Formats: sequence, C-alpha cells, structure tokens
Amino acid sequence: MKKSLFSLCFLAITFASFAQTKKVVADKIIATVGDKIILKSDIENSIHDMQRQNIDVPANASCLLLQQALAMKALVLQADKDSLPVSDDDVNAEIDNRVRYYINTYGSKEILEQIAGKTVFQLKEEFRPVIRDQKLAQAERDKIVGDVRITPKEVEAYYNKIPKDSLKFYESQLEVGQIVIYPKASRDVENYAIDQLKEYKKEVEDGSKKFETLASLFSDDPGSKDNGGLYEINRNEKQWDPVFLAKAFSLKDGQISNVFKTKFGYHIIQMVSRRGDDATIRHILKIPQVSSIEINAAKEKLDSIRTQLEKGTISFGEAVAKYSEDDNSKFTGGRITANDGSGSTFLTIDQLDKDLVLMLKDLKVGQYSAPTEFMDQSARKKAVRIVDILSKTEPHRENLKDDYDKVAQRALEEKKNAVLDEWFNKMIPTFYINISKDYASCPEVEKWTENTITATK
Repeated sequence: MKKSLFSLCFLAITFASFAQTKKVVADKIIATVGDKIILKSDIENSIHDMQRQNIDVPANASCLLLQQALAMKALVLQADKDSLPVSDDDVNAEIDNRVRYYINTYGSKEILEQIAGKTVFQLKEEFRPVIRDQKLAQAERDKIVGDVRITPKEVEAYYNKIPKDSLKFYESQLEVGQIVIYPKASRDVENYAIDQLKEYKKEVEDGSKKFETLASLFSDDPGSKDNGGLYEINRNEKQWDPVFLAKAFSLKDGQISNVFKTKFGYHIIQMVSRRGDDATIRHILKIPQVSSIEINAAKEKLDSIRTQLEKGTISFGEAVAKYSEDDNSKFTGGRITANDGSGSTFLTIDQLDKDLVLMLKDLKVGQYSAPTEFMDQSARKKAVRIVDILSKTEPHRENLKDDYDKVAQRALEEKKNAVLDEWFNKMIPTFYINISKDYASCPEVEKWTENTITATK
C-alpha cells in the first residue's frame, strides 16, 4: 500500500519534541521550506528518542524523518496562508498531555526534569511552537481531504486488491454493553469519613502530625497513598475533577482545605507550592464504604431494569441513558470501549477485565446478566452492573460481510493519502525549498528537490 508523505509525518514531531539530555554537538540547518527551518538536531533527536523507547529505527530513518518534516513544514505554511485557526486552549491541552505522558513514562516530574535537564515549565514552552505547528498541519490536512468520500464499489475494489494470504485474521470480538449503579453509603458512614478528615486537618494544623504521614496511613487513593498523597497538577489539565482543581487552586502555600466532596469521595488538600497554573499538592481521600444493604438495594434496582429490558418495555440504550451512572460508557450507549485510546467498542477477551469475562462466560448475544457487584477501578469504588453482549464475531479471515467498516476505513485512508500526495505534487514547486547536499541524495526527498524555486545546495 502506498504511504502518503503525511501518513508518517507526525512521528517525527512526537519524538523530536522531547529535549535530549545529550544534545547533538554539530547542529546546522539541513533544510528550509519557506521561512521554516529543519535542524540536524531535529532528526538526530527524533532517532535517539525512538531508540530510547525501543521503537525499530529503519536504516533510512534520517531520510524518512526529513521527508516527514518537509511535509509538515509545507502544511504549516499553507495553513498560515489559509488563516486556519488553532486555539491556545487546544495547544495547552496537548502540551499537558505530552508532559503527562513523559511523567508517566519516567515515573515522576523530578526524574523527567533530571533527564531533560530542564524544568517542566521550560519543557512546556519548548513544546509550544512544535505543537502549534502540529495542530496547524493537521488542520491543513483536514482541509485538503475533508471532503473525500468513498463508495461501496471502491471499497470492494480495494479489498479485491489485497492478496488472500495477506488478509487480516481477527480473533473473536465482542461488543459489550453495561448499565452501572454506584451504591450510596449511608449518611452515618459519610459523616464518619467527614469527621476523620476534619480530625486529620486539625492534627496537621496543630503540628502533632504531618500531612504526608496521615496520607500514607489513611488515604483511600492508591495513586498517591505511597508517596504521602503528593500530586503535581495543572489548572488546565482536563483529567482532574473540576471541583478538586477549583478547591486546590483556592489555597495558599501551606494551607489545608476544608473537607469537600467529589464523585470519588471526600477530600482534604494541602497546598505545598504553587507556580502560576502549576501546583504541588498533597491530599487525603476517604471513600465512605457501602454495606451489603446498599449493594443489595442497587441489585434490586438493576434487577427491575433487567425485567423491563427482557419484556421489551425499554431499550438497552434508553436504560443506559436513564439509569447508568458510569460516565465512561453512558455516552456510548453503554458500550465498553478499548483502553488503548482507539475508542473501539469491538473488544477481544484479553481486553476485558477478569470479572467481566466471568460474567460473559455463559451469556449469549441479546441476553442480560444478573446484577453483579464489582470494583470499578477507574472510579475507585464498589459498583453493581448488568451487562449485555450486543454482538459477537467468531475468529475469521477479514471479509466484506463481517468487516466492511474496517476495510472501508482503510480504503478511505488510502484515497485520502492519494489526494494528499496529489496536493503535494502540485504545491511543492510553489514553495521555496533548500535541502543540504548531505541529504539531497535521499530517495525519500527526491520530489522535494525537483522543480523547486531554489536550487539544492
């Protein structure tokens, strides 16, 4: 399958955006597109990052990465000419995601800063122009291929070109729907959790206990319990509960909040230090424990919903919208999505949690399970659910009957890539392009060195 110049170009950005501890000593401009430059270090640092992350580096990596970078710069230039908008909010959100990825990869903010030789603030500022260009390039690509459509005949023609022994093999896949209810603890239990947190706050403020000690001993948050309740947060990060963020950023250094409630439970927060939109905090979470009484009440409610589903007086989607309390599946019609970021609702057995696998063991398509208690790891609390197998495929070679949507998506991408390549072929001669003689012999950049306004040096 032919690959577009753009089909891989974001790979270069993903890795080049992370500053290396060991910088390339000899740096120079190796290519120019309009007023956009590409440095030798951009290419070398991308390769170093790929090696560090155990990504296979092809023999022609330098040439391939330069090809991708040239495509990126051309798209950015055209996006600027077309005045395509890129909001600061979008850029900031991507910066936060990028920093969070590296913090998770290396284990902590401190380790990241040590490896990079820069503070997180400095890294974010370094990411900003790179990510803005990435957003602009994506916007221009979307403008170029946004109206590309594909017909069933084109899908069939694409499929027929694939050698039969190269067709994908799919394991059995399931679409699983769920309706989830979180039992509510009794008021007495909630009051007990509140009183505990009030006592912890008092002990820290009177100097008899340290906040981090209390967090390590008593917090119900496994994500911070082992490091004394410590978190690095940013006001603009979307993964934090908005109530939690608002409460944290209302505090002064050293101050401890009053007890407050989020969807996870009850909290107190201590502000350790704050630097603009970044802050270091400690917190203690107490999750009021539900008893068998509340769990059984939730099971009875779900059993009643199950009866309505079996009688056909309500559809599964309607029941999800009306009764389910799980934010992750409520807006997908109850469908559980893959946790790999793809958003796919078609899952293999190994993508399901072990409790769910047991529930599905004797269930057939269209049947509803009995209400079952489980521990919701994302919400960090006990829950009760009923599940439904919405669809199930048997292991098979790819075919148009069972896998039309997947084949159509790939065929559409190939058509978009062809349109994008046509755009590059048309637009390359209109850009000022200069490529260093050290890279001009790369076959991957041949089309960039032909019919350009300026001669290659």
